[in-house]
Amino acid sequence: MEAYKGGWIEIIAGGMFSGKSEELIRRLRRAVIARQRVQVFKPLLDDRFATEEVVSRDDRRLKAFSVPTSEQLLARVEIGVQVVGIDEVQFFDSGVVDVCMQLADAGIRVIAAGLDQDYMRRPFGPMPALLAVAEEVSKMHAVCVRCRGSAHYSQRLSGGNAQVEVGDSSYEARCRACYEIYKAQPVEDQDVQLTMPV
Repeated sequence: MEAYKGGWIEIIAGGMFSGKSEELIRRLRRAVIARQRVQVFKPLLDDRFATEEVVSRDDRRLKAFSVPTSEQLLARVEIGVQVVGIDEVQFFDSGVVDVCMQLADAGIRVIAAGLDQDYMRRPFGPMPALLAVAEEVSKMHAVCVRCRGSAHYSQRLSGGNAQVEVGDSSYEARCRACYEIYKAQPVEDQDVQLTMPV
């Protein structure tokens, strides 16, 4: 791989349980070892493991700022920062694409990790646009829980039909052959019994 000159956008994409956060942390730690100034961000929505840290499933951790919008992310970037890491980037608003472009244009290396597809296999939030503008894209794969093949999909097991359902217990990794379209269980109408006067 070439040495980084100036700004750059790297996207780490894939399904759940594929090691995206682990890879993000690995790259950011290497930048810290190289004595580069690093800042890490995550969406306020993601509070599964910790609110002020990016945490991988193998319990690697990095301090991070939780921000609700891409605008606030940009406002928190400090002068002199050389590398910006963003975890769970799919949960940010569409403005995060312009934020990443502005940072890269200003000479900052941007490394963002996130789901490229939702549980219905639809492109997730700003990810398609980020994949289009990135200089480098790494597709991560999990292990299918059914056949042990290479899994790219996040199979929803429970919950509603909302696109965002935060929580690992509602999902598992599946390959294309083992993936099944998820349909939420309908809420059964309660039987209304009418009593007739005698």
